[in-house]
Amino acid sequence: MARHIYSCPLRWSDMDAFGHVNNVVFLRYLEEARIDFMFRLAPGDGSPSFAGGSVVARHEIDYVRPLVHRHTPVTVESWVTKIGAASLTIAYEVKDPDQVYVRASTIVVPYDLAEERPRRISAEEKLFLQNYLAEEPAAA
Repeated sequence: MARHIYSCPLRWSDMDAFGHVNNVVFLRYLEEARIDFMFRLAPGDGSPSFAGGSVVARHEIDYVRPLVHRHTPVTVESWVTKIGAASLTIAYEVKDPDQVYVRASTIVVPYDLAEERPRRISAEEKLFLQNYLAEEPAAA
């Protein structure tokens, strides 16, 4: 199973009053990784896959350990844990090689912006997503 790897820079403004990356900021890190995965890595040059839009239906996040500001980017690994007819679940770990800071998952629904309604996952999208399909790791 492949995982998408995203190198996420930490910004000074990401910190809270206690010197840690703020809990809400982690959702931005997940978003950056998800967009990089779904849009930049979508199959085929000129492919319409994932370009029509998507909406987040649900987030789950477990904060494992505080992350403090530094100049070195943090890694966000993402993979697919479920592919349905009209939704998918992406799992994440925000981590360094020897430390996990956050474990999370997002349910994403493909969305037809012109029709203003959810749509089904296309065959091309499903084929792409299956390359990243695996079960979530057990919580440590």
